[in-house]
Amino acid sequence: MVSRARATREELLAQMARVGREHSDATVLFHSTMAGLLGLHPTDYKTLGILDRLGPLSAGEIAGHSGLATASVTNLLDRLESKGFVRRVPDPEDGRRLRVEPVRERLSAARKQFAGTVQSLAELVGSYDDRELAVIVDFLGRNAERLRGETAKLENAAARRRTLNLRHPKEQS
Repeated sequence: MVSRARATREELLAQMARVGREHSDATVLFHSTMAGLLGLHPTDYKTLGILDRLGPLSAGEIAGHSGLATASVTNLLDRLESKGFVRRVPDPEDGRRLRVEPVRERLSAARKQFAGTVQSLAELVGSYDDRELAVIVDFLGRNAERLRGETAKLENAAARRRTLNLRHPKEQS
């Protein structure tokens, strides 16, 4: 690794690209493992995380936040509900609609399995001062927004491709 104090911008950008990919790989593998330990598919696990962060949502709102088709969300919610992670409740503003909420007791029990992970993250975060943490928070937030935008562009391009029925020549045979 190139020392930050002596690295050129080009070297730092190369390092950032490399460690960014490593971080992404480690994050995906970590969350896949956590999902498996809870008996969940990784997509179900990440959707549970969305509900944990945002609170009760409709199936359509979950689809919007996850990028999944509404029909896929319905099946996913059936799986999460059957395993006791979510429940469907009437929308307090419109009794005809259902909202999905996480079962807090079930989430608390699941979190206990991962107390060591929370501790190791706290130790890592403790090694940064407030100014450094502010930069990290800014970068992560802005990058998450950027990735959501890039995901939407890819999804829109895929939808246009399906609509126009454009396929790669190998797919047409």
